[in-house]
Amino acid sequence: MASAASEAPAAETPPPAKGRLVLRHRLATRLWHWLNALTLFVMLMSGLMIFNAHPRLYWGQYGANFDRPWLQIGATPTTGIVQIGDRRFDTTGVLGRWKDRDGQERTRAFPWWATIPSYYDLAGARRWHLAFAWLLVVPGLLYWLWSFASGHARRDLAPRRAELAPRHIWQDVKDHARLRFPRGEAALRYNILQKLAYCSVLFGLLPLIVLTGLTMSPAMDAAWPWLLTLFGGRASARSIHFLCAMGLVTFIVVHLAMVLLAGPYNEIRSMITGRYRIRPEAGA
Repeated sequence: MASAASEAPAAETPPPAKGRLVLRHRLATRLWHWLNALTLFVMLMSGLMIFNAHPRLYWGQYGANFDRPWLQIGATPTTGIVQIGDRRFDTTGVLGRWKDRDGQERTRAFPWWATIPSYYDLAGARRWHLAFAWLLVVPGLLYWLWSFASGHARRDLAPRRAELAPRHIWQDVKDHARLRFPRGEAALRYNILQKLAYCSVLFGLLPLIVLTGLTMSPAMDAAWPWLLTLFGGRASARSIHFLCAMGLVTFIVVHLAMVLLAGPYNEIRSMITGRYRIRPEAGA
């Protein structure tokens, strides 16, 4: 006759206190992520060197030295300046007027540590920029196709109607501000702020930055003159290109901050190996 102890159902083994490891990112996502990290790094820095050749931005069909820019980065005899419209800001030591690695004072828009090459070389910067543009466009198109064909865009990135409710978005903003990150199974899904950010980059900033880049090419203007009409001229395309680049910089800074705050080891491991450790839900 079996004892009472043997008749009682065995208790379920509780999950490890640290949480369980799960597959969070597919290989295609991880490869595209790290390729994009390298590509955007080189393109942003080489783009800043290209900007140094004419550190002014305009709206309209044309833009030249005697036209009125909406943005310029330059220097007076004693200070570095950034001027937006009629507002002027002193940026000595960072933008407009700074010292190179040898301690020599320079008066170019962006400093040597922010550009590729680190010395003034417009032709070299263009070669870096155009070479890595292929690494942005071709894998990006392939990732787009994979996202739609596999259902990743619809399943993981597209916001649901309930998530777009102002109350839901505001709650997510407050949770992030208080560093209350999702736990349990919720950590495997993108929240609404992530969805909006990723969709803005994938389907907004990146396509715009590619199309405006093409608009600045005389050869592409001859082949596709509709680009000039679409963006209101090469000067406007250059302004939009610059603003999109700054939008990407903002996204990268916020993204890195969230990685550090959410736990860099777990987050970076998930983007290298695909494995992510789920933190147990509160009270579990």
